[in-house]
Amino acid sequence: MPRPTEPEQTKPSPASDPTLVRIREGLALLRLGHAAERLEELVAEPAADLSRLEWLWALLEPQLRAGVESRIERRIRQSRLPERKTLESFRFEFQPSLDKDQVLDLATLGFLKDGKNVLLAGMSGTGKSHIGMALALNACTQNLSVRYTTNAKMLSALNASLAVGNLQEVLKQYTRPDLLMIDEVGLEQVERTVASRAGLMQKVLLPRYDEPRRSTIITSNIPWESWGDYLGDHLGAAALIDRLLHRSCVIVINGPSWRDHEHTLEVGRNRTKSSSAAVKPVKVVSAEPATPPTKPAKPSTKPAKPSAKPGKPSTKPAKPSAKPPGKRAVAKSVKPAAKKRGK
Repeated sequence: MPRPTEPEQTKPSPASDPTLVRIREGLALLRLGHAAERLEELVAEPAADLSRLEWLWALLEPQLRAGVESRIERRIRQSRLPERKTLESFRFEFQPSLDKDQVLDLATLGFLKDGKNVLLAGMSGTGKSHIGMALALNACTQNLSVRYTTNAKMLSALNASLAVGNLQEVLKQYTRPDLLMIDEVGLEQVERTVASRAGLMQKVLLPRYDEPRRSTIITSNIPWESWGDYLGDHLGAAALIDRLLHRSCVIVINGPSWRDHEHTLEVGRNRTKSSSAAVKPVKVVSAEPATPPTKPAKPSTKPAKPSAKPGKPSTKPAKPSAKPPGKRAVAKSVKPAAKKRGK
C-alpha cells in the first residue's frame, strides 16, 4: 500500500522571517541605519559564495565607514582649520630648496608619536602655513585632537581671560589637544598689555613640552633671534626658543612667494586679454559724407487740381517771340534792283 505523502512545509518569506524581524529591530534600536540598509540589499540579493564571516563584514562595513567619516568630519570642525590643505596640492617644484622627502616623512605623523614639534620658518608666501595645515588635517584623519590658531588670536584670547578671570579654562583649549598649530608668529604686531606676551606663550608651550605625546606646529615669519623684540621679552623668548628647538624638526624655506607668483600670472592674463581686445578689426569709413536715407513720399489722397478751368478760353493774346524789324531794315531788304536800259 503506498505511503501517504506529507504536505511540504513552506519556509517563511524573508520579509516575515522572525529572526530577520528581530535583526531589523536591533539595528534600529542601535541606530545603525547604514547596516539596516545593507541588510535589505543582502537579503534581496543573497550571495552564495560568501562565508558567514564575510557576510557579517559586508553587513557592518558600510556602518563602520560612515562612522569613521563622521568622526573625521567632527575632528576637522573642532580643529578650526581655516582651509583644508593637502600635500598633494603643494607645488614642491616652486620651492626647490625645500626637502620634499622630509615633508612627506612628516606626513606619516611619526613626530606625534615621538612627541616632537615642527618649526616652519620663512618669508610670507613660501608655503609654511600650507604644510602646517596639511599635517594638521592628516592628524584629524587619524582621529587625533587638533587645534589651530594664529599667535595673535591666541594671545588676545589669553589676555581677555585675564580680565574675566578664567585663564585656566582658556589655557585648556591650547594645552590639551594632541596637536596644536600656532600660525603666523611675527606676522601681526601683538598689542602691548600689562601681561607679558612671552609669559602667556610659556603657559601654553611649557606644559606641552613636558607632555611627551603632545606636539606643536609653529610657523614663523621672523627669525628666532627676533622673537624677543616681537614678544617684548628677550629672556622669556630665549627660554621658549630653547625648549622648542630641543625636540623639533626645523624647516627653513628660502624661496619666492607663491602669492607674488600668482599675482604676476594674473597681471599677465589681464594684459593678454586687454591686448586681444585692442586688436579688433577697424571699419573703413569713406571720406564722402553719407547722405541720409530719404523717406518715401506718402501717396497723396487728394485729387490733383486742373491747370485751367474748362469752358473758358484764354483772352490774353500770345506775346510775340521777337520785336518787329524797323523801317530801315525793311527798306534795305525790299529795295528793287535797278534795270539796265540801253541808250
